[in-house]
Amino acid sequence: MAKLTAPAIRSRKVREGHDPLVMVTAYDAPSARIADDAGVDMILVGDSLGMVVLGYDDTLQVTIDDMAHHTAAVARTRPRALVVGDLPWMSYHVSREETVRNAGQLVRAGASAVKLEGGSKRLEMVRAILDAEIPVMGHLGLTPQSIHAFGGFKVQAKGLDAARRLADDAHALVEEGCFAVVLECVPDVVARMVTEELDAPTIGIGAGAHCDGQVLVFHDLLGIEDRVLPKFVRRYGSMKAAQTAAVAEYASDVRSGRFPGPSESYHLADDVAAGLGLYGAASA
Repeated sequence: MAKLTAPAIRSRKVREGHDPLVMVTAYDAPSARIADDAGVDMILVGDSLGMVVLGYDDTLQVTIDDMAHHTAAVARTRPRALVVGDLPWMSYHVSREETVRNAGQLVRAGASAVKLEGGSKRLEMVRAILDAEIPVMGHLGLTPQSIHAFGGFKVQAKGLDAARRLADDAHALVEEGCFAVVLECVPDVVARMVTEELDAPTIGIGAGAHCDGQVLVFHDLLGIEDRVLPKFVRRYGSMKAAQTAAVAEYASDVRSGRFPGPSESYHLADDVAAGLGLYGAASA
């Protein structure tokens, strides 16, 4: 099947008869292969890697070099899915030149598009990236890089004015040229309104069932990360429990002498073992 592109994603509105889009995060080659084999449409190399892979408490510690490193690992698997690289905090806030340079770094690493957070105040940077022929995905609502301004991870656009501002920002991003917009942690009716108004698809995460697609963090949906369960996460596996049990069984086998056994060991031919004076060490 042909590799998905940003223009192809741009045309995938549910109201026009298309199936909802499926996006999942991935941060390395194994998770990218799993996501692509499962048939997702987009792989987001998200700055969420700071929390679920690198051990930080938020996404603000992630650098552009971190993002390029993980984007390259995902891209090396040559997935059919569109690879979207997240621009981390402070990588698109200083100048147009620095913004384009950082977006270009993710593309050189293997991304086919980049994502950035924020609405109208980011239009200049969106325009600069698009002028460099790099597709851009927007991100509105709860934008994790703004947690200090928001006072934490809180649902956004709950009031009338805030909902209108979010809708205006979404229109501005799409009119500027964004091929899709992520809506995170906003009331479902607000997301539905924005989705119905926009010509480009919306991708929801904690935004209800009426978006044109959905995205979840790989480690959340598989139950690899089990410390926090946001309301919007549905777990499709309990991989941490299974992995912990497997490692514990391995540890037990090592300590008891059950591992490695003959089948996991290499052996000498009988004549070689005899020549070395090693008896009982021949191949099994």
